[in-house]
Amino acid sequence: MSFNHKVIKVMTQSTQSFLIVSTLLTCSKFTKMSIKNITVIGSGTMGNGIAHVCAQFGYHVSLVDIAQTALDKAILTITKNLDRQVQKGSITEDVKTQTLQNIKTFTSVKDCANTSDLVIEAASENFIIKEKIFRELDEICAPHCILASNTSSISITKIAACTKRPDKVIGMHFMNPVPVMKLVEVIRGYATSDETNNLVFEVSKAVQKIPVEVNDYPGFVANRILMPMINEAIYTLYESVAGVYEIDTVMKLGMAHPMGPLQLADFIGLDVCLAIMRVLHDGFGNPKYAPCPLLVNMVTAGYLGAKSGEGFYKYEPGNKELVVSSMFK
Repeated sequence: MSFNHKVIKVMTQSTQSFLIVSTLLTCSKFTKMSIKNITVIGSGTMGNGIAHVCAQFGYHVSLVDIAQTALDKAILTITKNLDRQVQKGSITEDVKTQTLQNIKTFTSVKDCANTSDLVIEAASENFIIKEKIFRELDEICAPHCILASNTSSISITKIAACTKRPDKVIGMHFMNPVPVMKLVEVIRGYATSDETNNLVFEVSKAVQKIPVEVNDYPGFVANRILMPMINEAIYTLYESVAGVYEIDTVMKLGMAHPMGPLQLADFIGLDVCLAIMRVLHDGFGNPKYAPCPLLVNMVTAGYLGAKSGEGFYKYEPGNKELVVSSMFK
């Protein structure tokens, strides 16, 4: 074979290799999953906040709740929050209009599940409820769909075990209020895939949040640190070391916390705080995570904080002044 023939043969082989690689790269580019349609289950404080930010940044959002009245209330809340953003100059009136147009409401997840690329569950912090939701989602959602939970403490591995797609189950723990707070705590379950994790990171960044990856242990990072502090503040009140105002003032002025731990507990919901403490206590089996008896009694009696009108403080419509509950005066 002459030199020229050898060159031609090598060039031909190189060209074939290039075409094969190019074809693979092109196929990869077109087959890579992208998130366009997001379903949010639960239209409460967290659910409507998640729907708000996803819709604001261009995603098509299906907001699901069992009651139409709850959905109507959620849209009203989102509209008010968007109006506040317009007044502050952080968004335009056109962005507000487009955001609201990007949200559709449904009373059954079956009506929107088959078009969803990502489902974010924001229901009550109760494993039995979440188990039921994820079993249903696994049956009705498309195979490519990622199933995420906004849980603040329940094991993602345990939730994933309720499905046949544990590699596509992940935690997306948004902070309250969602339109304001920048963090998304991304929790990988035991079987969560790199692809799922990477896509959730992309979505979090696309809605201008900062995702932080953590592993699946009770309370993750945020609540493993925060809730024992709140519980200790409640113990400090329970043991008459100081009063409600005094405890919160020490932490605000002495530790530069924007909100005292007892006020924060009211804001989160004392029932949620109790549920998380029980997850920590059960998960670690350590008595240091035992919920304070005062917290247990308050939840049992229905004093849940801001959402019930009274917790460590008294809450009245239109009154922004902090008033300590008469139980602690």
